[in-house]
Amino acid sequence: MPLAEINWPDKYTPGFTDNYVSNEVIVANLSAADVWPLLADVTKWDSYYDNCSNITPPTSGPILSPGAQFSFSTFGFPPLASVAHEVVTPSNGTPGRLAWSAAQDGKPEEKLDVYHAWIVEDLPGGRVRILTQESQIGEPAAQLAGERPNPMLNGHQAWLDGLVKAAKERRA
Repeated sequence: MPLAEINWPDKYTPGFTDNYVSNEVIVANLSAADVWPLLADVTKWDSYYDNCSNITPPTSGPILSPGAQFSFSTFGFPPLASVAHEVVTPSNGTPGRLAWSAAQDGKPEEKLDVYHAWIVEDLPGGRVRILTQESQIGEPAAQLAGERPNPMLNGHQAWLDGLVKAAKERRA
């Protein structure tokens, strides 16, 4: 069974942007259905990911849908204007998909353009795979890419770890 991959818009193709990170976990005794409600509801993010704040959910409600506009702060940036592009709830054999773009305008040293995508899919044996990848364009992205340890890689791992912990707690 091949694992699902991120659907990248050409502009954000990894390797051609200023920064790209990929984080993944595979966890037993958890399902996509356990994880999805915590990921698709933006108002829950800061309850399990402490690098996220100042969340403004879409006017349609906290659950993301294609075209939904929202904002949040992360990695020390002011709230980033974000738009959900791909929102597919996981179901029998279909991986969950969530992707949004976010942008910050300003001077070249402030301008940032990102695409953040997630896959949540059930695997055989009662396991779930959670993949998150982000591709960024702009001077702030290039600066992040050059830092060691890599704050994006570590930050997204913290997001995954917090998501898994919250899903397990919710299931218990």
